[in-house]
Parts: sequence; structure tokens; C-alpha cells
Amino acid sequence: MSMVYILLLCWLTSVSYAFPKLLFVTNKDIRIANVSRPSKVVTIVKDIEEGAAVDYYYAGSRICWTDRGLEMIQCVTYNGSEAYNRVEVVTSGLITPDGLACDWLTKKLYWTDGETNRVEVATLDGKLRKVLFWDDIDQPRAIAVVPMDSLVFWTDWGEVPKIERAGMNGDPTTRKVIVNSNIFWPNGLTVDYDQRRIYWLDGRLHFIEVMDYDGRNRKHLAEKGVIYPFALALFQDKLYWTDWKTWSVHVFDRTSGGSPKEMLHSNYVPMDIRVWDPRRQPYKWTPCEHNNGGCSHLCLLAPYAPGFTCACPTGIKLINNFTCANGAQELLLIVQRTDISRISLDSPDHTNLVLPLTGVKHSIAIDYDPIDGYIYWTDDDVQAIRRARMNGSGQEDLITTEVEHPDGIAVDWIARNMYWTDTGTDRIEVARLDGRARKVLINEDLVEPRAVAVAPEHGWLFWSDWNEKRPKIERAALDGSERVVLVREGLGWPNGIALDYGTSKLYWCDAKTDKIEVINMDGSDRREVISDNLLHIFGLTLLGDYLYWTDWQRRSVDRADKVTGNRRELIMD
Repeated sequence: MSMVYILLLCWLTSVSYAFPKLLFVTNKDIRIANVSRPSKVVTIVKDIEEGAAVDYYYAGSRICWTDRGLEMIQCVTYNGSEAYNRVEVVTSGLITPDGLACDWLTKKLYWTDGETNRVEVATLDGKLRKVLFWDDIDQPRAIAVVPMDSLVFWTDWGEVPKIERAGMNGDPTTRKVIVNSNIFWPNGLTVDYDQRRIYWLDGRLHFIEVMDYDGRNRKHLAEKGVIYPFALALFQDKLYWTDWKTWSVHVFDRTSGGSPKEMLHSNYVPMDIRVWDPRRQPYKWTPCEHNNGGCSHLCLLAPYAPGFTCACPTGIKLINNFTCANGAQELLLIVQRTDISRISLDSPDHTNLVLPLTGVKHSIAIDYDPIDGYIYWTDDDVQAIRRARMNGSGQEDLITTEVEHPDGIAVDWIARNMYWTDTGTDRIEVARLDGRARKVLINEDLVEPRAVAVAPEHGWLFWSDWNEKRPKIERAALDGSERVVLVREGLGWPNGIALDYGTSKLYWCDAKTDKIEVINMDGSDRREVISDNLLHIFGLTLLGDYLYWTDWQRRSVDRADKVTGNRRELIMD
């Protein structure tokens, strides 16, 4: 009797796994269907704005998807019959998240974004996130991971379409283009882990191909009946894909061949597809299992010994092989009208992270207090001087009366004062950092005061004036006395100014002469630093050996050597 029971139990288990389930996302919901009864489709997640990609973590009962409309990644818990506990995992820095893959061994999500042109990774809760690849990527789409071999694959259907492979730790030395010929719109791809084969499809050339991990031994599997294929999934001998033209899921037997068959039709456009089955996520021990590999933050699988590397969230340095620094050490603060963001200079990707602030309408200028950790900015639409911490806490309006068009702002971190210009009232004013003790410093012979900067240890205040007839750059004592014009000739629209305290120099950029120039703080020794390809330069700052500037026309942030103007580099575009 016990033997019969055991045999019966084994038979029931094998039957339960014999027919896998198809998990697919449409542009409006997520659905699941058993391949033995494809006409019976169950919607398990509703109210999706613009679904794109889907994947799952079977052992953790999690289904995750990307929403291009909401520009985020979300997850739900799925117990086999219902989905619940919907959570937002990645909510910022996404524009067109097109591809998604789950590393089920180390519990991470990998994704592509066709607008930011990045491949990124994050923990399943989204708390630790890192940009892996950002160079030479143009409209990446599908992505697949093979954690047993520590490899990630992705398609790119930009101007130079290709399929690439790399280590899952983002090591650039592991990156390799494996397909760049006979390819146009590489959409979906999936992996046969046992045979170490990649299956992929092309939406423009209408075929499904198979190849090895190096892109060799390419072979056409299907062309007839492949109309506008988008996403691809694999289970045993069957390939399943979604088609944008037929609004259907199709199936093809990769061993016997023949013609593809339509399995089910959708009333919404089917997007990404997966086979929901534990056999698609086999277990293998990884070094990240034990104490997170000893890593303080991210433990990422690597295709070489010892099988992993430690990594830090985007913008933070790895100070040794295992430990991350306590936050970004060098960063830029960027004002983008309705957004204020930061770019860490500690990592080479220079990812732009928007700060979680509210009600930013038309920000113009920004400065930072390194003592209390507040940022201060001017907002022309709100007509206010505002501040907040970089995590969004403590946001408040400091000055809201007699403010017309606030422009430049500068923080005196020693005396604990802030200075600002107003091109509406034509004043330069000062107040304590909490907004108290406000005072007008200068209100005569100012026409369009713009940028302002302070040199507390020198006791000086500097500003630029856009006066159409007599533009100038001036200096005064911090109390407004001892006013002197430093530059009055050869100016057009003097915008940003930046100070080099160590060498006692003042740099400025001019949007009419299209130059960056420098003088000593006493006005002597004027010279040109950069005059090439500056279309409409606006903001200017200095850090270390580099000048950084914004260009309104190019919508970019660039940098160059502050002395020679060489070593020019695009930081953000």
C-alpha cells in the first residue's frame, strides 16, 4: 500500500509539472495560461499603464514587470492561484524599461532601458541599484541572465543592431558583441541552459535563430509564420513567442520543425512572455549565498574566479574589494527646470539621479552647505528661495516676499549666510541660512544681476551682470562695501561664475561670446580657457582640476581641464 502511495505521489508530481504555464504581460495586464488548456487564460494582475517586460522568481513566489507608462518596475506575490502584495520596486531613473530578467540565485533584477540606454541591476526590493553598462548602447531591449554561468545577454536594435554578452557583474572586459550581421530588429531572446544555446528572433527580418553563447553556429529555425515576433520563451522542445501583428501567442517545436501554430489570441497586444516552471530556474550554489560574499552591499556573479565581485550602488566608490564608501564623495548638483538631480563623480557612469523634491517649478541656480547638508535653490515660477536635504527631507521655503525673478545663489558656509541675485528687483540680498536677518546689500547700478559666488576666506562676493549695454563682472566685500568692477570689456552675456579658492582665480562663461575665461580675483591676468563648441553656456562650477558647465542648446554637461581647457569630456547628454 505504501509503495502504491509513493508511486501515485510521484506520478501526480510529474503530471503537475508535465504541462507548464505561460506567463505573459500585455500592455494592460499580466496573464497566465496552462499550455494544455491555452484557451483558459487567467488575468492575475490588472491596471497596468503600459506593460512591457515580465519575469519571475519562482522559489520566492514573485512576479515582476516593467511599466513604461508609469516608468517603474513593480512586483507581486503569486501563490499559484492569486497575486497579492503589489509593491513598487524601482520608481526613479526609468524612462522606457523594455527588458527584465530575474537572477533567481542571488535574488536580483536586471533590466534594459531603451531611452536611458543602460543595463542596470538591483536587489529584488530595489534598495541597492547599480548601472552596469552605459557606453555604446542604443535602444537595448530583451535581456536574459544565466546565473549558473554568471552571464547576461541583451539585444540592441539601435542604429547598429547587435546582441551582446557580458559578465553579470558588469566587468567591461567580459563584454562581447556576439551578433552584428544579418540582424535588424532583434527583439526577444531566451536561453537553453543545458545545451548552452541562445534562441532569438528578429521583428523585421521575420525569423527565429539559434546559436551558441559566442554567437557561432547560427541556424535558422523558423521563418514561415513568423510575422511580427516580439518576445520569446523556451520550455523543453517548445518555443513560445508573442506577435504584435496577430496579437497572439505562437508555439513551435524546435526538434520536429514544421509550421508554427497559434496557441491563444489576446484582446490586448501581448508583450513579454515567460514559462512559469521551477525547471526554468534550476538551483546552483553561488559564493554570494554565504554572508553575501562578504560584500557590504551588492554581491554580483562573475564569470571568473572566485565567481563574484562586490559592487556599490550607483555613484558610490568601492574602497576595497568588499566595502563601499559611506555615500558619494564627489558629486555635481544639476538644475533642470522642474528637476534637481545629482551626478556622482565617484563612478564612471555619471548617472543622473533626480532628488525626491516636491513642487519644483522653474529652478534656476543651486548651492550646497557642506556643514548641515542642505541644498539651496532659486525658483523663478514659485518666486522663492528654497532648501532641502538631498534625500528630500526638511524641504521648506525660506524667502517668499519681495521676490520677483530670483536667479543666482551662493552659500557662505563659514558665516552661515546665503546670497542671491534677483533680475526682477535688480538686487543682491543676503540672509541667514534659515531666512532670518534679510538685508539688501546692493541695489544701485544693477540691471540684470545673474550669477553670484562667495569666497568667505577672502571676504569677497562676486557677481555677473547681464546689462545689455554695459555687461560686467564685479566684486565687493561680503557686507556689500568696497565694490569694484573686475571685467567690463569683451563681455556679452556673462552667465555662470566659479571660484578657485586655492589659486585665487575667478572663471566665468559667456553665452554671447561663447567662451570660458579666467582672471585673478583682483581682475588681473585675463585669459581664454575654452572657446570651441560652446553653443549656449549657462552654469559653471569647479571641482578639483576640472571646470564643469551646462549648455542650454546642447542640453549637456561637459568638463575640461581648468588650466589648459583640454581633456574635455561629456558628462551628461
